[in-house]
Amino acid sequence: MVTPNAQHVVLLESDAGLREAYACADLVVADGVSLLLASFVLGQQLRGRVAGVDLVEQLCGKAAELGLRVFLLGGHPGSAQLAAGKLRSRFPRLVVAGDCCPARGFEHDERQLQEVREAIRAVCPDIVFVALGAPKQELWMHHHGRLLGVPVLVGVGGSFEMLGGVLRRAPRLMQRLGCEWLYRLLLEPGRLWKRYLVGNCRFLAIVLRQAAERIKMAARPTYDGGARVTEATKE
Repeated sequence: MVTPNAQHVVLLESDAGLREAYACADLVVADGVSLLLASFVLGQQLRGRVAGVDLVEQLCGKAAELGLRVFLLGGHPGSAQLAAGKLRSRFPRLVVAGDCCPARGFEHDERQLQEVREAIRAVCPDIVFVALGAPKQELWMHHHGRLLGVPVLVGVGGSFEMLGGVLRRAPRLMQRLGCEWLYRLLLEPGRLWKRYLVGNCRFLAIVLRQAAERIKMAARPTYDGGARVTEATKE
């Protein structure tokens, strides 16, 4: 399962490997109000968004009910353990089978990749939440995670830090207004300014280009029974 936002859309424009990972995903869940707005503009309105943090909590609640085992992979050092503690407190029956925070750049080291695979195989989880950030988490799930035999793999970005209390989540009102990105930018401007300010402008350009292409296609002349008509005027 992949959880796209505006950043993912920008990355998909230039990353063929990420596009392949997305094409193989069984489920795509929008994590970002920008995607809802874009879908409306492009005439393919989505039903709603599910933030990564909410997705983890909802799936863990269901896992606790069904007796499923979960594994937390990634996040900043220590955040997976903190998140696991908070999730166990909220869902006492939840089985957190394990967690692992691999070193930066582990995806380029076969020994470290093997260690991660062994850690997951050893506990036989039913769900692995992958918090490595985009596009690393999607590429890892596509190239490595699917080979582990885990029924469900979910990319959840920076959810562990929020669940564990390392980072504060935006107030409820900002969540409802779709302004969580602005809150995160205010908290970490040095790290996130390029992603949100430059990245969001690129995202907007992609949406506008696709909207223009859609209008152009709709206005393209077609022929119906020998009569020349256009999609824009055809009733």
